[in-house]
Amino acid sequence: MSITKRTELHEESVATVYRRLLADTTDAVYVVGSSVADLKQLIAELSSTAEPPVCMLAADRTWRAATEDFRVAGTAAELVAAGVLSPRATDGPADGPLVITDSVVASIVPAGERVAGLTTADEAFVADVRERYADAWTDAEPFVLGVPPLSRIRATLAAELGPGLRADFDAALAAETVRRRDDLDETALVLLLAARNKVLLYDLVRWGEDVGFASRATFSRIKTRFEAAGLLDTEKVPIDVGRPRLRLLLGDERLRGVEPGALVGVARTLLSAHEA
Repeated sequence: MSITKRTELHEESVATVYRRLLADTTDAVYVVGSSVADLKQLIAELSSTAEPPVCMLAADRTWRAATEDFRVAGTAAELVAAGVLSPRATDGPADGPLVITDSVVASIVPAGERVAGLTTADEAFVADVRERYADAWTDAEPFVLGVPPLSRIRATLAAELGPGLRADFDAALAAETVRRRDDLDETALVLLLAARNKVLLYDLVRWGEDVGFASRATFSRIKTRFEAAGLLDTEKVPIDVGRPRLRLLLGDERLRGVEPGALVGVARTLLSAHEA
């Protein structure tokens, strides 16, 4: 549906309003001042193959809150790698929420259980607003997501550490929200899943550094903490040349046999009890 001079889009979600607006253009779209919830919805909505480039400008703290969820951050990284999403951040609050295409400016207004997109297609107004926010986006700092694309993580987990670990990773992400900068963040999760699959520590660390997932120092710090709490154990595995390597094992028997989706929850309980 093409949008005329003044239009009101009424939908059940912000994502649907975005979808309607993005469907009317193939040029870059500027999305400004979205809330944390709206950022998450738009990132989930965007396709890495069928959408115009989206230049998103939001407050730095809004980006950080939205991408605290590891799945959101990894999906956003996927979109950045595909050239679909270009995230930039302001120090203070950004105007909006606004969506600016090559032909309309839309103000997003939530109203109870529905969302309205109040638009204008006045050519001179749209041109002025688009220029203003294109400049604001250009002047803002790129927001660094700090995680690899999810597809790269999944593919390399399967190829380098085994399809069983990849399946466990997918099951764990589907079961619960993994929060970054948490005691049991994505690195801790993968370390526990690697122990569940009896992966060599050397192979895990090499994978993590090669893919940009986590550093050797990060893995080592979490491993030390989990060993002290009894969550992890290791066994030496002889190799032809050099020092034996360490195979990761789950330590506490209450972790063994736990489904991947419940592993973080059980580990959190055990870690809290140990460190109380």
